[in-house]
Amino acid sequence: MPRDHIRVNRALLSVSDKAGLIEFATALSGLGVELVSTGGTHRTLSEAGLTVTEVSELTRFPEMMDGRVKTLHPAVHGGLLAVRDNPEHQAALAAHGIGAIDLLVVNLYPFEETLKGGKAYDDCVENIDVGGPAMIRAAAKNHADVGVVVDVADYAALLDELRANDGALTAATRRRLAQKAFSRTASYDAAIANWLAGVESSDAAPEFRALGGRLGQSLRYGENPHQTASFYRLPGTLRPGIATARQVQGKELSYNNLNDTDAAYECVAEFDPARSAAVAIIKHANPCGVAEGDDLLSAYERALACDPTSAFGGIVALNRPLDAEAAKKIVEIFTEVIIAPDASEEAMAIVGAKKNLRLLLAGGLPDPRERGETLRTVAGGFLVQGRDALTVDDMDLRVVTKRQPTDAELADMRFAYRVAKHVKSNAIVYAKGGATVGIGAGQMSRVDSSITAARKAAEAASRLGLPESLAKGSAVASDAFFPFADGLLAAAEAGATAVIQPGGSMRDDDVIKAADAAGLAMVFTGVRHFRH
Repeated sequence: MPRDHIRVNRALLSVSDKAGLIEFATALSGLGVELVSTGGTHRTLSEAGLTVTEVSELTRFPEMMDGRVKTLHPAVHGGLLAVRDNPEHQAALAAHGIGAIDLLVVNLYPFEETLKGGKAYDDCVENIDVGGPAMIRAAAKNHADVGVVVDVADYAALLDELRANDGALTAATRRRLAQKAFSRTASYDAAIANWLAGVESSDAAPEFRALGGRLGQSLRYGENPHQTASFYRLPGTLRPGIATARQVQGKELSYNNLNDTDAAYECVAEFDPARSAAVAIIKHANPCGVAEGDDLLSAYERALACDPTSAFGGIVALNRPLDAEAAKKIVEIFTEVIIAPDASEEAMAIVGAKKNLRLLLAGGLPDPRERGETLRTVAGGFLVQGRDALTVDDMDLRVVTKRQPTDAELADMRFAYRVAKHVKSNAIVYAKGGATVGIGAGQMSRVDSSITAARKAAEAASRLGLPESLAKGSAVASDAFFPFADGLLAAAEAGATAVIQPGGSMRDDDVIKAADAAGLAMVFTGVRHFRH
């Protein structure tokens, strides 16, 4: 077990991020700690007037190969790894003139930032740290005797403890710092490994899969109050969304808020802001209303009309910067989160009157065609798959019925299929005039989803005082093929005139015959959008 208090007599500092370095090193020196450092860190400290030993004086070797080799030496690693109460280790230190190192302060070459900046391959390779992780792992392994700091944010607390304990660190602190150090190197290596896996053109799964992230937010609880939860940001390039978003106002985001907001923003990103404004309203990770419009206000009003009951307490996602007109309308009902690429000052002021309403500005829209991966845990492991990066615009739509769809029907079919991609399976979406009018999600049978969506469309019409269902004259999208004609016939009975579905069922011929008999136009996409 680690000894309770270990006095820090000598510290090795080697940092890429120089924030707070001079103040931290000055405080260490004031506590009587001997300072050793490398390259740029040494220059920074020396120019600040501090007495600091260059690491090459310890190793008796100069830095070489453009700084690639400087700390990979027994004089460094012996000082970090020597067990203080082991006579053989102490004899080895004495025999080779190696001084013990009690504190290591390292932050790594900025590989993740280089990757995030979209730098060239060779630049990324040069920003892979070798000596830093080696020293961090050595110090963390020997945390019984050595403290290791990998985060500028830990400087202040570490100094407070040293001052309170006459220059010593407690065992609890050293263990905590060691855990963080190993997590840091694991996350760093994961970023490198996943980048290299992405560089390879092969579709073969890597033999080992690494995961790493940095804590973005500790959450009050998970899906339910008895579950713990946290949000971690992945290193490297960040997809615009909840990981990039700036929370302008509102109370703390919950696990469910983050999950639903991600679903909402990915859905609304299917609609090109250069073509039209679009709004998606999400409840429990499912769209309850999606619409396009000439502006955000009209898009929101049309999305809300689909299912205002479900929209209460939902998430609103926009594909354009939030403006004042849309903001005034959105805040009329209880909404948990609004997420948009940006917002006007006037819109932010309007939302600001609702103190609990969260406003997130993501800084951009995710690209629905961008390749990437999604993960899901299972007992004893996790599943990895490529992101569903196909859009309906990329598909070869094949008309399989006698009747050809009209241009208006084809537009509504495309719209409905964009939304169906983001509805939990089994998914059925009715759309008309660039807006959803009924959505059926997550049912065990496709016919039940059809019936649910039709009921929603009828209820919406009743609320609006209309004589017939909003599904009358609509297009209907199914995320997967109709295994029987019953689901399709339920859509026809609701008033749909056009159908878009993947096709591929053993009973496709029966379904096509049923569509012809009902006078429907139907197209096959050849691509399904299961979302479990």
